[in-house]
Amino acid sequence: MLDWTDRHCRFFHRQLSQHALLYTEMVTTGALLHGDRESHLRNPTGSGPVALQLGGSDPQALAECAAMAGDYGYSEVNLNVGCPSDRVQNGSFGACLMKQPELVAECVDAMRTATALEVTVKHRIGVDDCDSYQALHHFVDSVASAGCQHFIVHARKAWLQGLSPKQNREVPPLNYSVVEQLKTDFPQLGFSLNGGIESLAAASSALEKLDGTMIGREAYANPYLLAAADRDIFNTATTPPTRGQVIEAMSGYIETELAAGTRLHHITRHMLGLYRELPGARQFRRHLSENCYREDAAIEVLWRALEFIPGDL
Repeated sequence: MLDWTDRHCRFFHRQLSQHALLYTEMVTTGALLHGDRESHLRNPTGSGPVALQLGGSDPQALAECAAMAGDYGYSEVNLNVGCPSDRVQNGSFGACLMKQPELVAECVDAMRTATALEVTVKHRIGVDDCDSYQALHHFVDSVASAGCQHFIVHARKAWLQGLSPKQNREVPPLNYSVVEQLKTDFPQLGFSLNGGIESLAAASSALEKLDGTMIGREAYANPYLLAAADRDIFNTATTPPTRGQVIEAMSGYIETELAAGTRLHHITRHMLGLYRELPGARQFRRHLSENCYREDAAIEVLWRALEFIPGDL
């Protein structure tokens, strides 16, 4: 998620699930080709699959960036054709590209030529008035002809004018049946469902008809729901980590990052929801939020916040 899921967030989420496919925030081709490539691509998760999500519309630039992914240990490259934000529209990529399926196909073809990693596409079910099933079918057919074998579908249309990015996640109604129809029409392709999935039970239900699910903001706001994913979704014989075990793993990471010059709040902001709806959660969150931004903030801020949580949690 743009401006949310940085490398610290991914390291945190990896402590909760070893098997979930994690995604980077959308990184533009310009940021990689002309900015600090290392800061964008550094991948500290250590194990488990991670997808590099790219934003762009120039096939050659996307190819160059896709080629970088393997060098940093990514397992997949994803092209974002679903983000409706103004910043994305001004760059002529994201959801507005759904109106140009042939260009998206050209981008995918160039990316696949540049990397041996799987290239996937994330998109909406429609955009503005281009929201017929016929148009969506043509989009998927065109992009699949370029070699894309897996699509992650946010089951809402996007309004590029008149709705904010937040409203675009909430106002357009969800329509899961459209994604299911795509699977019926393209049984040889993989489809993952995104949008409105707020529990592992809902994810499991979607997996009865589709090939994958993507949980976005709920996993960020309530991260501990990922703790049972390895057992309940991936059917591994593992016991979900306790919150205490997650904190223990994060403490070593925090100490290392602080020593390297990282500010505490860049890491702990992703951990605010770890104790959501449990006794002391509000005080834990408040203490972290109010104290992690100090210039001298150290790991003791986290230890003090944990004093609000009962010992058996």
